[in-house]
Amino acid sequence: MTPIISAFDLKNLTENLVILDARAGKDAYQNYLIKHIKGARFIDLDTDLAETVEDAAFGGRHPLPSIKKFGETVSRLGISENSHIVVYDDKNGANAASRTWWMLKSFGLKNVQVLDGGIQIAEKEGLKFSSGEETFQKSELLKTENWLLPISSLEDIENELINYSAIVIDVRDAYRYRGESEPIDLVAGHIPEAINIPFSENLDDNGNFLLPEILKEKYLKLLKDKPEKLIIHCGSGVTACHTILALNYAGFEIPNLYVGSWSEWSRREGKEIAREV
Repeated sequence: MTPIISAFDLKNLTENLVILDARAGKDAYQNYLIKHIKGARFIDLDTDLAETVEDAAFGGRHPLPSIKKFGETVSRLGISENSHIVVYDDKNGANAASRTWWMLKSFGLKNVQVLDGGIQIAEKEGLKFSSGEETFQKSELLKTENWLLPISSLEDIENELINYSAIVIDVRDAYRYRGESEPIDLVAGHIPEAINIPFSENLDDNGNFLLPEILKEKYLKLLKDKPEKLIIHCGSGVTACHTILALNYAGFEIPNLYVGSWSEWSRREGKEIAREV
C-alpha cells in the first residue's frame, strides 16, 4: 500500500474505512463541524498528536504524547488493526495529516494513507461532505510498547554531525533556514551542517505530491555523496513528516524524525546557531 491515495480511489473505499480530519489551527475544530468529508473523525494536533508543552527547550513545541495516551486516542477514534485509515488536512499533508500518518505507522498500524490534495481536491472531485459530529463506536484498546519508526534526539543530532554519519535535512522554508526571519520560534537560523530541502518541493504546481519516480530522482540527486542515514526536522516535528512521507512514497526507507526540531534546538542553551544572512 502506497502512503498516498487519490480522491478518485478514496471514492471506491468502503470496507473498514476510517477517515481522519487532521486540519490544524485555532479554528480547525469549528471548520470541521461546519464541513468535512462525510464520515470523517476529527483528530487534534495539540491534544491528540502532541503532549502538553512544559518547556519547549526539552522536546520542542509538539513533543510526542506517550504511546499509552496515543493508544487511547486510537481507540477513541474507533481505529482497529484492520482499519484502512485515510488522513487529510487543508495543506496537502503539511498541516498535520503527515504527522498523523507517521504516528499511526509508528504505532504499528499498516493500512494508513494521506489524501493527495487534501480537502480541497476532495471537494473538487465530488466526494460527499457533511457537518456536525459523526457517530461511531470506540474500538478495542490496542497496545504498543514503543514507537516503531526511527526517532533522533538532540544529542543524536550532535553525535551524527560530529561523526558525519548522517545528513540532517531541514524542511522549513528557505528564508527561515537562512535566518532572515523566524515567524514562530524565538531565534532565526538553522542547525549547523543541516541542509535545506523545503517540504514544499515535494509538491507540483497544483499542490499534489510529485510522482514517486520524480521524487526519487530528485532526492537521489540532492543527496548524492551524502551519508545514507537521514534525519528530518522542521520547526516542531510536524511538517518534517511531510518529507518523510514523500521519501517513503518515493521508495526510500523511512528516515529518522527529529521530533524536537528547531523549536527545541534553538531554545536549548549553548547550542550553536547557523545563519546565511
